[in-house]
Amino acid sequence: MGNYYCLMAGVPDISLNDTKKAMTVAELREECESVLSDSDKKLLFYFFLKYDCQNIVRLLKNPDATLLPNGNYTAEQYQDLITSAREMNFNVHRYPSFMSIYAREFAYNKDKADFFPEDAMMLEYYKYAMDCPNKMIADWYEFNFNVTNILTAMIARKNGWNVGDYIQGDNEVTEIIRTNNTKDFSLSAEYDYVADLMKVVDETDPVMKEKKIDAFKWAWLDERTFFDIFSIEAVFAYFSKLEMLERWEHLDVEEGKETFKQIIENLRGEAKVPEEFVRK
Repeated sequence: MGNYYCLMAGVPDISLNDTKKAMTVAELREECESVLSDSDKKLLFYFFLKYDCQNIVRLLKNPDATLLPNGNYTAEQYQDLITSAREMNFNVHRYPSFMSIYAREFAYNKDKADFFPEDAMMLEYYKYAMDCPNKMIADWYEFNFNVTNILTAMIARKNGWNVGDYIQGDNEVTEIIRTNNTKDFSLSAEYDYVADLMKVVDETDPVMKEKKIDAFKWAWLDERTFFDIFSIEAVFAYFSKLEMLERWEHLDVEEGKETFKQIIENLRGEAKVPEEFVRK
C-alpha cells in the first residue's frame, strides 16, 4: 500500500455542501494513473466496476444504449463479455464471473415479473465488492449494503408493507431484519448508526432526506480515514465523496423529489436503487 502524500495534499478540500465542482472523478482518476501502485489500482477497480455493471445492463436491454463513462472496460470489451457469456465461455480471467453469469442468464430472466435488471446486477456487485481484500473498502460496501437494507426495511414498515418482501441478500443484518419485529430490529446495540438512520426515515422533505443519507455516508468515510489521510483508503474515500458531489450536481430540487418518489414506488430489495443514486 502506498503513501500518497503529494496526491492527497494537492487535491482540493471538499464538502458535501459544495455548489461548485472542485474536480471530477475522471480528473482524479487521471491524476492517480501515474501515482498509484499496481496493487492499489486493483483496489480502485472495485470503485469503477459499478459503472461497468450499469453499462452491461444498459447494453443487454438495448445494444445501442449510451454508455456511462468511468468504467474499467471499453465498449468492445463489454461486447466480448456478453458474447462470450452467451457462448458459455465465462472468461473468468478477464472479467468478474458474476457479470458473465448475469449476461448469460439475462435472456431467461428479463421477462420475469419479479426480475428487475438493475437491482439484480447491483446485488451481485455488492456481494463481489464486499469481498475486496482491503478491509476498509470491503467495510464501505458492506456499510452501504446494510444502510440501504435498513432504510428499505424501515420505509416498508412505515408504509405497512411486509418487510420480508423488500429485502434481498444474505448477511447478519438481513437475517435479523427478516425475523425481528422491534422498532430498531434490535440492531442498535451492535450497529450504532441505526438510531441515526431512524431519524433519517422520519425526515419528511425528500431532498433533505437524500442529503442526510449522503452526509451520513460522508461522515463514515471521514471517520475511517481520519488517521490515514494519505493512504489508498483516503484516496478511495475522496473518490466516493466526489461521486456524491457529481450526483448532486445533476439533481435539482424537483429531480430530488422525483428520485425519492421512485424509491417508494419501486422498492424491491436492498439493491433497488434508482439509477440516479448510482450514476456518477
